[in-house]
Amino acid sequence: MRAVLTRGAEELPAAFCYQVNGSCPRTVHPLGIQLVIYLACAAGILTTVLGNLFVVFSVSYFKVLHTPTNFLLLSLALADMLLGLLVLPLSTVRSVESCWFFGDFLCRLHTYLDTLFCLTSIFHLCFISIDRHCAICDPLLYPSKFTIRVALKYILAGWGVPAVYTALLLYTDFVEKGLSQWLEEMPCVGSCQLLFNKFWGWLNFPAFFIPCLLMISLYMKIFVVATRQARQISTLSKSLAGAAKRERKAAKTLGIAVGIYLLCWLPFTVDTLVDSLLNFITPPLVFDIFIWFAYFNSACNPIIYVFSYRWFRKALKLVLSREIFLPRTPTVDLYQE
Repeated sequence: MRAVLTRGAEELPAAFCYQVNGSCPRTVHPLGIQLVIYLACAAGILTTVLGNLFVVFSVSYFKVLHTPTNFLLLSLALADMLLGLLVLPLSTVRSVESCWFFGDFLCRLHTYLDTLFCLTSIFHLCFISIDRHCAICDPLLYPSKFTIRVALKYILAGWGVPAVYTALLLYTDFVEKGLSQWLEEMPCVGSCQLLFNKFWGWLNFPAFFIPCLLMISLYMKIFVVATRQARQISTLSKSLAGAAKRERKAAKTLGIAVGIYLLCWLPFTVDTLVDSLLNFITPPLVFDIFIWFAYFNSACNPIIYVFSYRWFRKALKLVLSREIFLPRTPTVDLYQE
């Protein structure tokens, strides 16, 4: 991600990030506005970290939740939690102060972690879509096709591929040597925009939309099959009907999560492509809003689970009532009505 400090002459900054030649101009906000933004960002970070931490804890602690789908949810929540813990605090300072004060090493590391966690989320949502497609469209073979071992392989790929891909972009000279005509020079001292250039704008677009098209096509098929199954459910036994209903409920919930993900990331992704074509004309404030709108997605999934998953609400109740300290709690059946 980048911290663009000024574009053109539409803003007149009151100071500079550093008292050196070539320093980035700094837009100074009134103290009251700075305080409000810091408090809002802190609340968002707290919600992101605590919400996803609870998902990680619940799936790890309750034995009944040890399923392939839930392990994918755990890994997704881990990526979102680490984004809130390691990336968003520095992003908050960068957005409010309109400068990067943490040096080149942390700039590169921050950009690496930011890109890693965001790409990991995309991969996991794709894998969850594949999981739901198997569960709804091929329910008889699903238990043997999508095992915990398969889920762990998906999780390994979901972290490994983004880690290697981002490392190649940031920690090798592949991009600088091979694609120098696409790159912009660092405009000033005090910015941190290592990946934002014309090459990244073009690369970011398919990296977002190809997984999106895959997820949308899978969920369209899931919806058609689930609708047909709903008409046939009266012919099933009570246990099979309950299982089918639970799978459809999970598919619907995760479909909502995917939809919100698309809504949150679409403005930023489109803007990076358009900006690379129009020589970066987006005002800094608007671009920051797009970034934080995308970041906001990391706080959404736990909120979705609260309203959609009975097991999530029951787990939350057990934690808040401190019943998790009882010996029998890890084996509680959270799916029981």
